[in-house]
Amino acid sequence: MIPSPAAAPVLHAEAGDGTLIAYRLHGDLATGDGAPPVLLVHGFASTAAVTWEGTGWVRALQDAGRAVITLDLRGHGESDKPTTGDAYAPDRLGADLVAVLDSAGARVVDVIGYSMGNRVVSALCELAPDRVRRVVVGGAGPSELFATWSLDEARAYLIDDVPPRNPLITEVLSPALRAGADREALLACIEGVQGAPLAIPGAIPVLFVAGEEDPVPRGVQQLALDWGSDLVTIPGRDHISTLTARAFKDAAIDFLA
Repeated sequence: MIPSPAAAPVLHAEAGDGTLIAYRLHGDLATGDGAPPVLLVHGFASTAAVTWEGTGWVRALQDAGRAVITLDLRGHGESDKPTTGDAYAPDRLGADLVAVLDSAGARVVDVIGYSMGNRVVSALCELAPDRVRRVVVGGAGPSELFATWSLDEARAYLIDDVPPRNPLITEVLSPALRAGADREALLACIEGVQGAPLAIPGAIPVLFVAGEEDPVPRGVQQLALDWGSDLVTIPGRDHISTLTARAFKDAAIDFLA
């Protein structure tokens, strides 16, 4: 039996406002065939461990010869958790990724984002397009999910446990609350990210991936056409199960090769 590799240690990058962003390096960034490391950016109310390690992404990318950088977005996992909405403005979240790249010593990366993480990737590409070679946009489309939510309903649910009228708020937030997520940080993240654009500079090649049964990336087909990008649709998969699909991993690895 081959033993599992030791877990990568947690490192920290300091953002411009002093927030500490937890990240891990998987593999040696200086080795390989010249391909840059892959930066993985998780979605709302999740962590790098849940989104990328537990679903086999880190292992699959390393098996393909790629070094990997994972991080917990501010407000999530082992990163600091500010509780004001302006702390989660897209440009601050994008700058957090730049701080991680600088701390890790990664000049250029390929990036895979999932769900809300793509709004952060978009901000990174706007702030530092020279640091990004290619992007895989998973589980996201032109409409930002929180823009369809009532902040009052989300606040009442997170702070006072008042059930929201919008069942999607409960569906998204209840697993995070059961896992012990910081309620005030989640609310601040919703406030800061609500309505954030998905706008990656045209010089950066983009691949879209969406589950066939996933309502979150609604409109992604037209967006891919507008951008001149390819779209891979994963049959029978919803927003959660798309992450575990081998077809998603294969498409991303091929696109970034």
